[in-house]
Amino acid sequence: MPMSEHDHHTPPSDLALRVKALESLLVEKGLVDPAALDILIDTYEHKVGPRNGAMVVARAWSDPAYKARLMEDGAAAIGELGFTGRQGADIVVVENTERVHNMVVCTLCSCYPWPVLGLPPVWYKSAPYRARAVREPRAVLAEFGVTLADGVEVRVWDSTSEVRYLVLPRRPAGTESLSEDELADLVTRDSMIGTGLALTPGAKREPTP
Repeated sequence: MPMSEHDHHTPPSDLALRVKALESLLVEKGLVDPAALDILIDTYEHKVGPRNGAMVVARAWSDPAYKARLMEDGAAAIGELGFTGRQGADIVVVENTERVHNMVVCTLCSCYPWPVLGLPPVWYKSAPYRARAVREPRAVLAEFGVTLADGVEVRVWDSTSEVRYLVLPRRPAGTESLSEDELADLVTRDSMIGTGLALTPGAKREPTP
């Protein structure tokens, strides 16, 4: 995982320690099954949430009118597909183009558009990512395997409790005949944060840490 070498230098926050202590207590008393908890977290972090966002992206790729609404009022257009929630009341969508690449960070904490991306990954909440994404975004992108041409501008968007961002990745070439479901299969969680790119048809989807 990119920047994992830095993660062990960052001590857990007080909140993280309290959550872990509460989890341990509930497990000890037999009120929570740790295996079921792991499955629940994995589902919301890697499956349910990101799939919602992928459906939004696929609709924007295939429906110009929907894309226009999405770019004008992200939260309202996302709500058209039934994806709403307290962590997604105001979502701004930013589009990657040939000249501009967007990436999202939350420098103060870990604000994140849960309705379309699920739970934030561990690295998104880490201090190294939050600091370096602003200070040296190209270096961070390179660690995620994204190398951009010199002429491409990198824009970093800082989420807050009031405004969260979703990246609309570039549509891969050769996908003109694909259905929305097939297009959604090409959209990764990281491509909607900006630390990754959409997959090309036939590319193997790698596990997301």
